[in-house]
Amino acid sequence: MTTVYFIRHAEPNYDNHDDVVRELSPKGLQSSKELVNSFAGIKIDAFYSRPYLMAMDTIKTLAGSRGKIIHLISDFRERKITDHWIEDFTGFTERQWADFHYHLPGGESLSMVQERNIRALEDLLQAHPNQTILIGTHGTALSTIINYYKPDFQLADFHRIKGVFPWIVEGEFQGTSCLSIMERKMA
Repeated sequence: MTTVYFIRHAEPNYDNHDDVVRELSPKGLQSSKELVNSFAGIKIDAFYSRPYLMAMDTIKTLAGSRGKIIHLISDFRERKITDHWIEDFTGFTERQWADFHYHLPGGESLSMVQERNIRALEDLLQAHPNQTILIGTHGTALSTIINYYKPDFQLADFHRIKGVFPWIVEGEFQGTSCLSIMERKMA
């Protein structure tokens, strides 16, 4: 059995609108350090992250405490919304959850994000049988993964976790089949 810990990034600096280089807030930096205690006693064989600063910085201290490097996988990145900042993010999000194929020009639908993330996850599951891996990710990307295995995870669940930083989800897999997927509290 393979165990996967997904960690949605710690609290970001919302003044920076560039997802790629958005850094963590001071509270987010503190939360990232607390992950060392939350994962004390849990062996982690490999660390992966999407190539966005806040996801990497969230797991950097934990990986460093284990003497591990963080491998970057671009397919774990967050969805591309469009080529410009949108003001009505809530309305956009609601429309995407109502229609998994909806996207703005130049952007991605939730089904596109889900397909990309599941493909990357299945590659890792095949590469790490019977190991424990940790993946730094983003809320929407992680929500589409959960929705793939638990289709009842919908917009209300997404809204419930919007303010949870970091958000930890543990999955148990046999090969590429999901046996369980559940939220985990920080210690």
